[in-house]
Amino acid sequence: MTQSPPIRLQKYLADCGLGSRRFCEKLITAGRITIDGKTVTELGTKVDPSTQKVICNGKVVQKEASVTLLLNKPPKVICTSDDPQGRTTVLDLLEELPERVYTVGRLDFMSEGLIMVTNDGDLAHSLMHPRYHIEKVYKVWIDKPIGYHQLQKMKRGIPNQGETLRVLDIDEGQHSRKGVEYTITLGEGKNRHIRRLMEHFEKKVFRLMRVSIGPIRLDDLKIGEWRPAKPSELKLLRAAISEQKKST
Repeated sequence: MTQSPPIRLQKYLADCGLGSRRFCEKLITAGRITIDGKTVTELGTKVDPSTQKVICNGKVVQKEASVTLLLNKPPKVICTSDDPQGRTTVLDLLEELPERVYTVGRLDFMSEGLIMVTNDGDLAHSLMHPRYHIEKVYKVWIDKPIGYHQLQKMKRGIPNQGETLRVLDIDEGQHSRKGVEYTITLGEGKNRHIRRLMEHFEKKVFRLMRVSIGPIRLDDLKIGEWRPAKPSELKLLRAAISEQKKST
């Protein structure tokens, strides 16, 4: 067997579908990973998968076929692989898959729309890395219009809980019984980003839906349904990530 260059252990674990790199780092520091029978807790550890045996929680870790799925997440579904409260998770909505997968980023409990599920560690890391700012577009329905000066403040940025919340773009849409519709584009998304912005300006959110991640769009995917990402979609997404990396 040809010996391959050693790679960082957390990257290898993520590539094998155990979770994001950050989650895999927690597995390492918690002492749940062994290499050739020895427990490893140092994050700088490297591994050669072609010659070394990696085990997590008693099971051999092996790289699986790359899988990336697109799911239209319904409200009241959480973006974790397991929930102590017994609520429905994104993974509960997927048919039994031979590969281990995890969500790329999150939508909060009541939010809905496009979410990516994958075991591609490099893709997930790039999409979640704050430096690369892959644009995400959302539809939000609120109880009353946002004033012109409020819109400008959203674009400049609002200090909130030690963070700055801003939008790249925001466009007003239809007024209906469902509320006033806005299309919002984010660069770097914070936890509950749009909801916190609306709370700041005392707007009540009736519905919040993500409709695109970079060039990948929700389109006609029905609530609760999923499909494999097309090779052409992934090619466009990786090209967008590459452009972001060049500009940083």
